[in-house]
Amino acid sequence: MYEALKVGGVTLLEATLLALFVVLLAWIAFSFVSALAGFFVLLARRPDTLPIETRGPLPEISGRTAMLLPTYNEDPHHVTARLRAMFESVAETGHAERFDWFLLSDSTNPEIWVCEELAFLELRAAYGDDHLFYRHRSNNTARKSGNIAEWVGRFGGAYDYMIILDADSLMTGDTIVRLVHAMDAHPQAALIQTLPVIVNARSLFSRLQQFAARLYGPLIAAGNAWWYGSEGNYWGHNAIIRVRAFAQEAGLPELRGRRPFGGHILSHDFIEAALMRRAGWGIFMTVNLGGSFEEVPPSLLDFAARDRRWCQGNLQHIAILRARGLHWVSRLHLLTGIGSYVTAPLWLLFLLLGLLISLQAYFVRPEYFPKGFALFPTWPAQDPIRAAWVFGATMALLVVPKLLAYLVLLARSRERQAFGAPGRVLAGVIAETMLAALIAPSMMIFQSGAVIEILLGRDAGWQVQRRSDGQVTRDEICRKLAIPTLCGIVMAICAYAVSLPLLLWMSPVIIGLTLAIPMGVVTSAPVTMGRLFVTPEDRAAPPILVRARELASGSPSDVTSALVELRQNPELLKWHSSSLGPEKRTKSDRIDVDLAIARAKLDDADTFEEAVGLLSRRETLAVLKNRRTLVRFLDMPSGQSNA
Repeated sequence: MYEALKVGGVTLLEATLLALFVVLLAWIAFSFVSALAGFFVLLARRPDTLPIETRGPLPEISGRTAMLLPTYNEDPHHVTARLRAMFESVAETGHAERFDWFLLSDSTNPEIWVCEELAFLELRAAYGDDHLFYRHRSNNTARKSGNIAEWVGRFGGAYDYMIILDADSLMTGDTIVRLVHAMDAHPQAALIQTLPVIVNARSLFSRLQQFAARLYGPLIAAGNAWWYGSEGNYWGHNAIIRVRAFAQEAGLPELRGRRPFGGHILSHDFIEAALMRRAGWGIFMTVNLGGSFEEVPPSLLDFAARDRRWCQGNLQHIAILRARGLHWVSRLHLLTGIGSYVTAPLWLLFLLLGLLISLQAYFVRPEYFPKGFALFPTWPAQDPIRAAWVFGATMALLVVPKLLAYLVLLARSRERQAFGAPGRVLAGVIAETMLAALIAPSMMIFQSGAVIEILLGRDAGWQVQRRSDGQVTRDEICRKLAIPTLCGIVMAICAYAVSLPLLLWMSPVIIGLTLAIPMGVVTSAPVTMGRLFVTPEDRAAPPILVRARELASGSPSDVTSALVELRQNPELLKWHSSSLGPEKRTKSDRIDVDLAIARAKLDDADTFEEAVGLLSRRETLAVLKNRRTLVRFLDMPSGQSNA
């Protein structure tokens, strides 16, 4: 890159461009080398760093394990369908007595809360109540990490291990039992992270993610796991954790200052792994075990919305980097998470600097008589041949890992047969690479905007994630992708103002940005499975996935009003009331405003129906949390009976 820029001398702008290139190239090269290591590890068929029996008869286990499924305003029908499928799969292993299942709700939507209770009552009616438990937190402090921490503090002492799930997680009973056996056999291990496979993709965007993760993911994960060793990482779900190690070491700090950098840590998993490793526990990853599944957001906008929260959480890690005693690999994990978002605005700045240098060379006349002694004028100039080699080498670092993953597929007969025809897979690699190249510029703009917003002090909050069956309206797509489109148009105009060759040189980025809206519409629409991006789970779905789909296809409970449902269902009301904790006396400076307003509206209403119609969602939630006020509401006369 220096050789390409030094023609005619290196200007200040060119020196800045070179510095950015060094940082960005290091980032790409680091990922490339990890992928290269994964290539050799998979070809050598080396076992995981922590030996785990992946085949053969299921081993006996001694540890007692809690299956924790935190949920926040998710679809209760689909959540419990996945929970039931896992429950049945574990029961088929013959080890059901070693597991308890906890649905840990932080839901703030009253109707979803009551739906969760209905679904859970159906679950206990089907399987009994010996190993199934439900808890709703009245105050969802610190969201998921606070939910898990509260469970550990109240119930963790009764268990050796816990497996953390997400609302879209699926794990087979075979995998769960083998994870428990690995923890029994390796007392130095605090955490074993599985490699979840993406399933149930229905839109073109999610199918791209599913295909890429299924084909390239094992290569990247194997390389990382090889050099991480016992200094692995935690992705927040589909992992087994030793409760004692977590309880003793993984307490999260509340960061000083205001949000978005202060407060509770959003991306808690990296920190929890680093804290346990600091105390000497091993953090491992298994690539070869299988039987672990998850879903992915269905559209670019949903992916970007989730990415915005992760961006804020990862930038919070800047404050953790200087914590004492962390292993250097743990610090590297934190830096990697930070860099995955900081590099986006750096790439954007790199592109803008390159465009600015070209504009300067074209429109600004060289200073033939600069101040001081100079034999020749100095103006921006580059070596186009060397620049082309730099571009080609950079692209190779990005594309070659995908080709290496394809070669591994060809070398492993079981995987090759699972994917199907090698020619079709190669066509999928080419198509995925091209489509990913068109989507990447928009993600660069979104991530750059997220970093800028966070630096300006804007908090992302915690939005409910739209799952794979959600759809995005065209109005939302046009509105949110207008900025990337505008950026593409401006770049195209500036590049064309210099020369047509520059426009062609920048065309990969410009085309992706100017086509952001059409790409958003096309990739978010539901598609049939087709033949191009087929994965092994599409061709032969695992039994647990088939069972989860079967359970999810049933009719969900329809709750239009939480209070009406409780009034009409005495069994549900009894369960709901018994699940509420003891009422606490509140000081005058801690009055629940929503509850006070709800009580005032109750006094003004003449009938139950009128009172329900007056309440806002937050006021309804406050009533559901307060036993005495709930009884008063439900005992009100009905306007229908009076009529």
